[in-house]
Formats: sequence, structure tokens, C-alpha cells
Amino acid sequence: MHVDLNADLAEGCGNDHALMQRISSANIACALHAGSAAEMQKAIAWAKQYGVRIGAHPGYPDRENFGRTNMTLPEQELRAYLQYQLGALQALCEAAGVQTAYVKPHGALYNQAATDPALAEIVADTVRRFNPELKLMALSGSLLLEAGQAAGLEVISEVFADRRYLPDGKLVPRTRPDAQVDSDEEAIAQVLQMVKEGTVTAVDGSTVKVRADSICLHGDGAHALEFADKISRALQARQIAIKAV
Repeated sequence: MHVDLNADLAEGCGNDHALMQRISSANIACALHAGSAAEMQKAIAWAKQYGVRIGAHPGYPDRENFGRTNMTLPEQELRAYLQYQLGALQALCEAAGVQTAYVKPHGALYNQAATDPALAEIVADTVRRFNPELKLMALSGSLLLEAGQAAGLEVISEVFADRRYLPDGKLVPRTRPDAQVDSDEEAIAQVLQMVKEGTVTAVDGSTVKVRADSICLHGDGAHALEFADKISRALQARQIAIKAV
């Protein structure tokens, strides 16, 4: 067995270099919701150095709220923001002699596109028009995953190590106090259940089916590196290799 480990980088959280040595895929923020061109460039260089797959991590133009505020933008405006971010990362990747492999939307854009069919179709179609060879990473069971497949894109089904789930497979909103899994032991148990059994236990105790192609590790926590190491050891102890899908 094998599974991909990904993390959101180039967002100014300070752990990028160390995290890059612990993951197999890097979601590089495209300087709209957070970060800068210089941080993108550094993250790309480290990904190249450590053989980490590179993904674009575009978000809403919402630096004040870290891209976590829901927005309803006109279609052409949203397409422009996505194309702008994908193009920026592609240009920096080409300069470094590497390639962008996939796209994972950030924050509110990710969560809205998981449940809004029209938005999901716009995101998937914009990615396809930009480069049909790019894969689309989205929440397991989401409409965005379905839209990517309908657009002819290869998709990567993502699960979260440190987020709790609702009975319908969506993530518990960050506005709720139970959104985050704070215990490393609980998070590791959740990861192993998702990878080995293809299920996750929702907050009401029900069992939800998931497909774990890639596991997201958040890099902005105080103990992100220790958490990443614990998950890696737990996977490897069970002969589950860590590599990009």
C-alpha cells in the first residue's frame, strides 16, 4: 500500500523547508490569499531539491481572512483569478526547471466547490482549459472531484488527518469548536482508518466512506513537524509507503 502526504506551503507559516522533507506533495499558495512570489520561488526550489511533487494552491483574493471567507464572484472574474494564479506558479516552475502536477483549491474556494455544482464545474473547466494534463485534488466524495472527472481530468481524492467529518462526508466547519482533531493519537487513528479501511468516523459516530489518495497535513500548527513525523512513522510501521499518487 502507499499514500500521498501533502501540505499547504508558501503561506508564510515558517515551516516550509522542514515540512518539505516530510511530505510527497506540496500545495504551493499562489500569492493571492497568502504568501508572495518570493515564497513561491523558495518552495519550488525546495520541492525540486527533495523530489516533492508540486501542486498549485489557488484561493480567493482574501488576504485579510487567509482565503477562508465564502465569496460569490462573477464567473469571468473567478476564472481570471484562477488563471492568474496558475500562470504565476507555472512561470516560476518553468524557470526552476520543474513542472506543476496538480491543482488543489484553497480554503473557502475548496469547501464551496465541494458542494456547489456550478462552482465546481467552473473550477474544473478552468483547470482543463489551462492545462488538461494537470490533476485536480479535492475532498473525497465531493462535487469538485466529480466535476474534475466529468471534465476529463485525473483526480486525487483527499482526506484530512486533523479535521473532523460530518455524516455526509463534508468537513466540520471551522466555526465549530469540534472542527479540529487536537490529539495526535486520535488523528493517527483516523488516518489509519481512512487509508486501510476506506472509512472515517463522523462526529455523530456514523461511518462514512472515503477514498484516501492523499492525506493533508496542516503546516501552520505549533507542532506541525512533530505531527508529520508521528503520522509518517505510523504509516511506515504498517508497511504503507509515502509517495505521490
